[in-house]
Parts: sequence; structure tokens; C-alpha cells
Amino acid sequence: MNAAPPSRTPSSPTPTRTGTPSGAAGWGNGLLGVLIFSGSLPATRAAVSGFDPAFLTAARAVIAALIGVLLLIGLRQPRPTGRDLRSLVIVALGVVLGFPILTAIALQHIPAARSVVFIGLLPLATAIFGVIRGGERPRPAFWLFALLGSATIAGFALATDNSGSVGPSPSTAGATPFWFGDALMLAAIVVCGLGYAEGAVLSRRLGGWQVICWALVLSLPFMGLLGLLTWPATWAGIGLPAWLGLAYVALFSMLIGFIFWYCGLAIGGIARVGQLQLLQPFFGLGLSALLLGETVSGAMLVATTAVVACVVAAKRFG
Repeated sequence: MNAAPPSRTPSSPTPTRTGTPSGAAGWGNGLLGVLIFSGSLPATRAAVSGFDPAFLTAARAVIAALIGVLLLIGLRQPRPTGRDLRSLVIVALGVVLGFPILTAIALQHIPAARSVVFIGLLPLATAIFGVIRGGERPRPAFWLFALLGSATIAGFALATDNSGSVGPSPSTAGATPFWFGDALMLAAIVVCGLGYAEGAVLSRRLGGWQVICWALVLSLPFMGLLGLLTWPATWAGIGLPAWLGLAYVALFSMLIGFIFWYCGLAIGGIARVGQLQLLQPFFGLGLSALLLGETVSGAMLVATTAVVACVVAAKRFG
């Protein structure tokens, strides 16, 4: 089916000023997206208490993809062109497969509150890939603050154990090294930043929410096979928190959050609305403490604040 230009135009309007109604709508949609994404890590932490990380990654993608198929068919969306497929593969590898499975495995080794600290680097990772994929050219000061933010994360990871306390934890002796979960989180941030940047560029011509729906559809055969291969031997013993976590990451983190997020980026502008991600670490820390009863240490707050400050400065000079 040939793409009809008028059907794509409303999804990628010219960015508006924040004082206009359209600009306010962009910020409102973006804020809803960030709030939804803030619950992703706490929900994943709850889900991996009952599900294998690989099965969780497959299940959340399959559920979201089936809903995405209904949306695309019901709203009669044009198929992506051949030049869109490469970008959709990158988006799928970044936000459908890479980030979910890396964070799911990481959250078997570190608390959700600790993982949230690393989310402070996500806007910066997105901006860096914006340079690579979008052709942007930030000033040298941008890279200075990028290095400071990365150094802050590295220092925090090396100086604290998985509970956020300074020094190694005696209880982890002989177990998986405490830096293992941190390394997985850093890898997750890298692939997610790539997926966000690629999706933002692609949404300019394909449409905002359509990007995540087509990426999910593209990954459906692989995710379906992965789900069958990692199917739980028994469903007994899987508690309600795990089921609720799966439902949240499948419906909200994998699909609904992206609908609001890409809509906000399209209406209000990628660069401006994208800065709302800076609020995500603080929302995530609050949810980890409120829903999971995890301790948010002073070290976590200091590290998160420092990283966010570096990202703000990097964007200011970018």
C-alpha cells in the first residue's frame, strides 16, 4: 500500500514555542511519557521476582506488539518504506530488545533505586547519538560536561555497593561482582539512547507513535520465538507483584509511554521536550521507595543530582 503524505503530516508538525497551546500540549504529553517511563525500572524489578529476564523481555514485547498491530490496522496506517526498515531495526534492537533485557538482568543484581541513578545519563546518551545519527554539532563544552557526568556515575559505581552504601558489602562475597549490574545498566543506557535518537529522527517522516508500533511488529517473530523458548516450566509460585510488573512494562513502558513521548517530541520539539527526561531519575527514586520499600541513600541522591546537573549543562552548551 502506498504511503499517503497527508496521513503522515499531522504526526510530525513543526516544533512550536512553549507558550502556545500546541507547545503546552507537547510538554504535557512529554511529561506523561516521562512519568510512565519512571515506573519502568521499579516494575521490572517486581516482574523479575517471578519471571526469567528473557521471558519477561519477550512477553512484554509480544503483548505490546499485538496491541500495536490492532492500532496500525484499525487506524489504517501506511506501511513503512524500504528506507525506514533499517531505522526500525535499530529502534527495535535498542528499546524493544536491548534496554528491556539488559535492565531485567541488571535488576536481579541491583536494587531499582540504584539502577535509577544510571537513567540520569539517558538524555546525554540520546544527545550523543543525536550527533552521530542526526548530524548535530555541539560545542566543546558539551563534551566536558558529558565526561563529568560519566565520571560521576563511574565514581558512584566504584565507591558504593549494591545497597548504595559506601564500600563493598560483606554479604556479596563470592557472589556476582557488585559492578556486574552497573555494567549492564550502562550498556542499557547506550542502546536505549541509540533507540531514542533513531526513533526521534524516524518520527519526523513516519510519525511518532507509529515508530514504536512498527518496531514492535518488526520484532514480533523473534520475540514470539524467544517467549516460547523461555516459557516458564510452571506458573505456580509467581506472585501478584510479578504479574502486575509484567502488565505495567508491557502496556505502559513498551507502548503507551511511547505514544505520549513521541507525541510530545513531535508537537513540542525533540530538543526542548527531550529535556523532561532529566526529571525521570527523581521520579524513579520516589517510586522505588514508595512501591518497593527500597532505601534511597544520600549517595544515590547526590550522584543523581550531580549527573542531572552535568546533563543540564551539556544541553545548555550543546
